[in-house]
Amino acid sequence: MSSLLERRNQAISVTEVARSTKNIIDRLASGKQDKYVVMRNNAPAAVLLPVAAYEALQDELADLRIEALARERLQSAEL
Repeated sequence: MSSLLERRNQAISVTEVARSTKNIIDRLASGKQDKYVVMRNNAPAAVLLPVAAYEALQDELADLRIEALARERLQSAEL
């Protein structure tokens, strides 16, 4: 969990999400908050990210998959 929470203000309860959804989304969309870790029963249950951060993660994952496939093909071509 320590890697999920870099700062104390990133943790938010499920109850707070239910009460303040608009404010939470506004803070993420405006860049005032980089992420929230939603806690349920004192354990992480979900992560809320701005769309740009999510898309960047997806792009990086796709790049890593392509790189892994290329390495695999290079190794099999060398045999």
